[in-house]
Amino acid sequence: MKITPLTHREAARTKNVFLGLFQKEPLAKEEFFSYLPESTRKPLSGFAKKEFRADEKETKSLWLAKGRPERIVLFGFGGKSPRQTLRDGAGQAKWNYRKTPLVARRYVQYARSERITEFTTPFGSYLGTNKKDGAAVFTANALMANFEFVKYKERPMGGWPEVKTIYLAADKKDFPEIQKGIKEGTIIGEETNAARELTNTPGDDMTPARLAEAATHTAKRTGLRVKILEEKEMRRLGMGGVLGVARGSDEKPKFIILEYRHGSKEPASLKAGRGSPSKAGRQKPLVLVGKGVTFDTGGLNLKPETSIYEMHMDMSGGAAVIHGMAALARLKLPINVIGLIPAVENMPSGSSYHPGDLLKTMSGKTIEVLNTDAEGRVILSDALHYGTRYQPGLMVDLATLTGSAHVALGNYASALFTNREALQEKLIEVGKISGDYVWPLPLWDEYLPEIQGTFGDVANIGKGDRRGGAIHGAKFLEQFVGKTRWAHLDIAPRMTTTESEFLAKGASGVGVRYIVELAKEYPSLVLS
Repeated sequence: MKITPLTHREAARTKNVFLGLFQKEPLAKEEFFSYLPESTRKPLSGFAKKEFRADEKETKSLWLAKGRPERIVLFGFGGKSPRQTLRDGAGQAKWNYRKTPLVARRYVQYARSERITEFTTPFGSYLGTNKKDGAAVFTANALMANFEFVKYKERPMGGWPEVKTIYLAADKKDFPEIQKGIKEGTIIGEETNAARELTNTPGDDMTPARLAEAATHTAKRTGLRVKILEEKEMRRLGMGGVLGVARGSDEKPKFIILEYRHGSKEPASLKAGRGSPSKAGRQKPLVLVGKGVTFDTGGLNLKPETSIYEMHMDMSGGAAVIHGMAALARLKLPINVIGLIPAVENMPSGSSYHPGDLLKTMSGKTIEVLNTDAEGRVILSDALHYGTRYQPGLMVDLATLTGSAHVALGNYASALFTNREALQEKLIEVGKISGDYVWPLPLWDEYLPEIQGTFGDVANIGKGDRRGGAIHGAKFLEQFVGKTRWAHLDIAPRMTTTESEFLAKGASGVGVRYIVELAKEYPSLVLS
């Protein structure tokens, strides 16, 4: 997809024009309206007055008899005021920051449904006063809406519906900033879609080895450093959590290490063949940890048939780290970042780990396995401890960890936990800006006794009932980060898309946009 700015005068003569309108705002107030041909303005005004109320999600098309544009599509944005009453008496929420990214998606989804390959739209005030950031948000979300996972489908006659070009009508003086935003948004959108492609890939084609290959390919493409620890090296390091979960599968585990070091000059990062972290240099690195369970059956505690079919997506956190770091490299952000992805397959077999097993982790702590389906936290225990060796300024893990987080928050936000309350509001703000929204849950010490082991140091689920499961998972992870400033994102609620997001069904690509914004804000987070 190509997105490019055009002057209002040029844009007003293109074939398809998309206009977004708020309720009770005259069409004539839209700057772009005055640039339309006179022969178009009158029928459009009449059509909008009689046929269009600008209710949220309302869409109406006007075909013109001759000339350009040939078609104008009106999209309703609803009301700008706190509440506006609809004719049926129901309230409608005001415009807010969560609706801005949906505009580009809605335009693209509509265009695809009508097989429109190109359209023009004004660079609207809803995108904000910062032209660069507004263009980046529009571009990233347009690319996300243009994506569909069709790798395993037969190509239909005429090909897949696709938007090839979008023109943004704007003042020429704003072109340089808009073009910068388009460039940034293209990188973010492409890497988000690459994460979706990786996550959607079925389990027979996305094993730990294939995930490691994908990480290696992405690293070579973007200039990241990569190292893959094999089973022998993990055994030497004492990664009993990763090795324990992997026991039941014929697929060998992999421990993926990615490095992007552009925050300061420093020595070579990894001693060849040793897997030892380097000295951190002047800027302490941001360490990202992604859960990489390429298929999760639940192990001997087998998942029910209603939820097991999506478990090839249980490596969403790993995909986010791989492609989030790829975006950082392509954007050339001045930061040191380490990515760690423990990759395993959780399978039931004669060699599987069992409920009641005690696994010794790299940290020396033992895990009492009460449920083999709580495997993500078990492999992350080793990855988090490994991450502390880099002495990070901040460590953040992303994991589809618990169904409980999904129950607590529904479909629209990931659960946020942090061992530094001072960071909480800033991490929420990162979600607001990026579009990967997060919401906090407590990490209080009152929950600690519920995961203390009877025969081992820590149990991998709460010992009582299942209430508070997302908190139990986070509290478990906290035991392996030491004094490191740390945040845990339980991205299970955002693993897949919902219909109201105007995205294709399947993986959402959650985490990539968050990682980019987190990297931008990292210096202020470290100093806070």
